[in-house]
Amino acid sequence: MTHLTLQAVTKRFSAAYAVDHVDLSVPDGKLVCFLGPSGCGKTTLLRMIAGLETPSSGSVNFAGRDITHLPANQRDFGMVFQSLALFPHMSVAQNIAYPLRLRKTGRAAQIQRVTELLELIQLPHMANRPVTQLSGGQRQRVAIARAIASSPKLLLLDEPLSALDAKLREAMQVEIRLLQQRLGITTIMVTHDQREAMTMADEIVVMEKGRIAQVGKPLDIYRDPVNEFVADFIGLGNILPVTYDGHGGVSLPGGQQIVVPQPARVPGSASEIRLLIRPEDVCVRTGSAGPGQNQNRLRGTVTFIRDVGASLEATIDCAGFTLTAATTPRETPGLVLGMPVLAELPPHACKLIAARAAH
Repeated sequence: MTHLTLQAVTKRFSAAYAVDHVDLSVPDGKLVCFLGPSGCGKTTLLRMIAGLETPSSGSVNFAGRDITHLPANQRDFGMVFQSLALFPHMSVAQNIAYPLRLRKTGRAAQIQRVTELLELIQLPHMANRPVTQLSGGQRQRVAIARAIASSPKLLLLDEPLSALDAKLREAMQVEIRLLQQRLGITTIMVTHDQREAMTMADEIVVMEKGRIAQVGKPLDIYRDPVNEFVADFIGLGNILPVTYDGHGGVSLPGGQQIVVPQPARVPGSASEIRLLIRPEDVCVRTGSAGPGQNQNRLRGTVTFIRDVGASLEATIDCAGFTLTAATTPRETPGLVLGMPVLAELPPHACKLIAARAAH
């Protein structure tokens, strides 16, 4: 069953399109991330789902019902936006309990639920503290707890972890994901952090300029992006302008030819093609052996190394372009600046994609 469906949803501000004819189905019980750069329309789209903005055209349907013009307070959705909107005159526990009071939940059930949520957000000792005395990250966690207190039918999160430090942010990503899976709440989360989306989402909706660029499972989008914009936004990638001969052969910027799998989707013009290979798929060979039978080996020189202990990121200067390779000290022992290497591009990891549209 599809819980939430958007049909040709559009939002204009004067002559500008913030959201442009978006069609989307959000499966019941899944966590979906709207991912994209600032100004791509993801928050505006979320606000239309919440009922805080009215679409200029199109419809929003939830559980088989048209809710396009239904007021926000009648949608039974839990919401956490960047402004948080906590009540400054209330304590932490009172803020969390507020939606339960509105639903006339019994006092004992309120106390039990608030206690559970305080443990979840790691603030059990702050139940009676005014929210004005909390840090930004603590207030963010209280807002999340309040949004899920009444087990809403749909949970909407607009960058809910943006105020947290890196370690707590990663811990809360896991906690929110586990909670969402346990309760089965259909959840939509807005983020510009691709790592966060990859960690948490069942499905990612990549947005560009008010439109959906691609929808899919995180690894599918990472491994098979539809174009240069998606490839560049989702993770690190080597994206090179190439010429394709139509038979599996590709000419790199330096003129060397390599082999790629016969692609299912190649733009019509050779000038519109890019080659994508992820850094972890670039194999770095430090030996002196020549290319041999593998024509996808490129000679280059190491010009930069980022060593973070367990992993290495090396920049390799080849003829006419550079490659980034992700490796480990065990895989490439003794790697140093200035070292000549062979960069191997496994054919199965090479993807041909459409170039970014001209502005």
